[in-house]
Amino acid sequence: MVDFMTDQDVRKYKEDGYVVLDGLLSSQECDELRQRMTEIVDQMDVPEHCRTTFSTYHDEQLKSQGSADYFITSGDKIRFFFEKGVFDDKGDFLVPKQRSLNKVGHALHAHEPLYKKVTHSAKVQGIAKKLGLVDPVILQSMYIFKQPGIGGEVTAHQDATFLYTEPLGRVMGMWIALEDATVNNGCLWFIPGSHNSGISRRMVRTPKGTVPLTDFVGREQTYDEEKFVAAPVKKGGVVLIHGEVVHKSAENTSEDSRHVYTFHIMEAFGSRWSPENWLQPTEELPFPPLYTE
Repeated sequence: MVDFMTDQDVRKYKEDGYVVLDGLLSSQECDELRQRMTEIVDQMDVPEHCRTTFSTYHDEQLKSQGSADYFITSGDKIRFFFEKGVFDDKGDFLVPKQRSLNKVGHALHAHEPLYKKVTHSAKVQGIAKKLGLVDPVILQSMYIFKQPGIGGEVTAHQDATFLYTEPLGRVMGMWIALEDATVNNGCLWFIPGSHNSGISRRMVRTPKGTVPLTDFVGREQTYDEEKFVAAPVKKGGVVLIHGEVVHKSAENTSEDSRHVYTFHIMEAFGSRWSPENWLQPTEELPFPPLYTE
């Protein structure tokens, strides 16, 4: 099989901290993943106290994610996180169920055969091998909806803030577009080369018995908006995201959704996964190896 990722792609990833690769999935494979998620959402039965609104703003993160056991125990499960303003005061939907979600996470790669198949596909394994990864493991996976009209902004951040390793630089995101991701519907934006400057804050677990369940050490830096470069990607393409590269996405004010399947892998060889990270492997789900026979 011809390498899906070229030497030039590897150079761009190492220099810029990200690279867009077209054609990871066929159009049909994208549609199958979307159809399966429609079924999952149709069947979801979310207790009212779990109707957690998801946000990336610092203080709201502490309130909505940090205090929510639902979030912090979702690493080995499939759970549902909603956009702002989709529930009334009684917790009833104000919008159709399918249009209410921000994301579903964080173990689709373990529990859903279609997502597992994509995660361990020959092309994905080939990318990891091309980058020289010896023992990559899968940390988490998410389905992100970016709903039309209400899909929230994701503020500038580095994934290593949430997925911290020693040494740094051992985590990579694979962000697969299940529909065209455009400037209009909220594609990713990056500061090229920003993966070489470390991280400015970390999300950590607080001591047991403490509320909130997580806190931030440090603060997100203020970034020069003019340095961000858009990274549109066609349906079926993938964006490789270095754990320390600064990236964001704008609100989706268009009439088009921007569905994505994304997962993070870590080079486990010679790496230490921080016990302070919100996400921890469990007996039920140790971090599965990417390479399968």
